[in-house]
Amino acid sequence: MYQPFNIGSKFRITPPGTPAANDARVDLIMQRGAFGSGEHETTESCLEILGNLPDISGAHVLDLGSGTGILAIAALRLGAQHAICVDIEHKAVETAEVNCRLNGLEDRITHITGTLDAVSEGDFDLILANIYGDILLDLAQTLSTKIKCGGTLLLSGILWEFNFDVRQAYEKRDCEVVCNHMLNEFSTVLMRKS
Repeated sequence: MYQPFNIGSKFRITPPGTPAANDARVDLIMQRGAFGSGEHETTESCLEILGNLPDISGAHVLDLGSGTGILAIAALRLGAQHAICVDIEHKAVETAEVNCRLNGLEDRITHITGTLDAVSEGDFDLILANIYGDILLDLAQTLSTKIKCGGTLLLSGILWEFNFDVRQAYEKRDCEVVCNHMLNEFSTVLMRKS
């Protein structure tokens, strides 16, 4: 068990069974396991940015490399309509399914064990991809076609040395940088498809 903790101005990460606090924060109930519960700097950065995005009510979301499902859960708690979570690790998908149930969101999330190739849908309003920079480079062509015009990409897990190349690869595919956060070792890039 762990103690509840805040991330950014919007979210609180809580273990199962913790009574809801009576404040304006959004509780994300996360079972701690092999995939953590939100403490990694890239997850924290993504949650901070998500919490400050303009209204995402009704958004159709893709969470690639979803791990615990925390980013998709956060987006849904902010008003997104539906999310597709994709991870290559079967154990991660099982963990995400448990966390979605804990948050009462199991009917609004589809889980896929596999890669981006397993996602037939497109026209996402919001794509979350907290995965390694070299993978984001390899997926630039395909991932940039999955986002609708005006849609938002939140890319993280990018080591500093890949930051420029990742930004350039997506900029070549009509994605504009909204903000670029350099963290301790990694970076997070928020982009919009023009």
